[in-house]
Amino acid sequence: MLDEETAANLPGNDLGYLDALLAKMRQRADYPAIFWRGQEYSYSALSQGIDAWAGRFGEMGIGRGSVCGVLGDYSPQVCSLIFALMKTGAIFVPFTHSAAAQIPELSSLAGVEILFRFDESDGWTTERFEHPNIAPESRRLVSKFLEREHPGLVVFTSGSTGRPKGILHDCEMVLQKFSMERTAYRTLLFLLMDHFGGFNTLISIVAYGGTAVIPGNRGPEEVCRIVEQGKVELLPITPTFLNLLLASKCYQQFDLSSVKLITYGTEVMPEATLSRISEIFPSARLQQTYGLSELGVLRSKSRESNSVWVQIGGQGFETKVVDGMLHVRSQSAMVGYLNAPSPFDAEGWMNTGDMVEVDGEFMRILGRQSDVINVGGQKVFPVEVETILLAADNVVEASVHGVPHALMGSIVAAQVSLEQDEDPIQLKARLRKICLAQLANYKVPVKFSIVPSAELHSDRGKKIRSAAE
Repeated sequence: MLDEETAANLPGNDLGYLDALLAKMRQRADYPAIFWRGQEYSYSALSQGIDAWAGRFGEMGIGRGSVCGVLGDYSPQVCSLIFALMKTGAIFVPFTHSAAAQIPELSSLAGVEILFRFDESDGWTTERFEHPNIAPESRRLVSKFLEREHPGLVVFTSGSTGRPKGILHDCEMVLQKFSMERTAYRTLLFLLMDHFGGFNTLISIVAYGGTAVIPGNRGPEEVCRIVEQGKVELLPITPTFLNLLLASKCYQQFDLSSVKLITYGTEVMPEATLSRISEIFPSARLQQTYGLSELGVLRSKSRESNSVWVQIGGQGFETKVVDGMLHVRSQSAMVGYLNAPSPFDAEGWMNTGDMVEVDGEFMRILGRQSDVINVGGQKVFPVEVETILLAADNVVEASVHGVPHALMGSIVAAQVSLEQDEDPIQLKARLRKICLAQLANYKVPVKFSIVPSAELHSDRGKKIRSAAE
């Protein structure tokens, strides 16, 4: 962590935000930038890595406006390459191995010219692409963007309801949020690099002079191990992962006392999970975050450490609630979709699709409008039912969704994973009784099914609510 005198003497933004960030990295030369596989790499080593990559780009034909894919996970070489591509003014398109089958489609959508493939030992190879059939709207958006002479980032939506959307960001606009000095932490890089939140985490670590602690995988045991080994202070995590951590009880096997702050986002936090995490990490502050790939990550402040009420916004962001729906206007919003119409209105506002309650300056995020279950005209938010189920004995994870019904439109169904085997009939009766004592009748699940925990979350640590009935 930087001392006050060193932080005060760091360069300002007389140049571009990226240039100022790179200058800060050089001045922090001896501070640890990366912790990977038990070894620390200094900011000096990171800067040297950036220069080494930039020196190769000429003979590789990579320059301003080149569209470059990167397949892998965070590592010293990958982190250096990311900053080198930005320094060169290229457009960076991250991929992870779990999405490798989609690379031909997504590379064509983004117009990737060269793909860097990294293996587990941080070695790399390259592959060239030609895409003669890039959609005209994608070409127009990228061509217009290149006039800015800024580095770019392309990330993709999940595509769970159709073809993934390519989201183009201006890296200079993303970096402006990090121009002010803030607390530096040893931070776990939990979110994957093809997730905007993962990119945001990496930039925030480097901008504030922290240390990026890179896990071997995102399972509970490995995360606990690397927290202990890397003395992690900040955990940016998902609510679903926290449920997995609670179920695994791995936190009992490792020293996690270094953790000072746990931030959680990407999905709604069940109050039952938040309460239990507060007990396990009594010395850590819990803070809800909020962001969308199209808008960036907003500043946030939880009303209390164990509260699901949060204040969001901050410099560069504006919020408003219309008919219970959150709308956001952002200075660092995406340039646009590569393959879809703009979601912004004429004044730059985007309907996030998240339904909220408001209490003064604070709001409570209830869930996505698309997840709401309509039972005979009454709205049911899955997270309120999941919170009740997660507090029940023997329930490790719960996922609630709607099932079509001829008379009611939909009925509520729940999938649960259990710590120990239990008779399904007795389980249903027990859980319905618990729900009836705390919820209106129409919110109580009619159907229950027992499934393995792995079926209720994705490899990104997010809850899955779709289910075959």
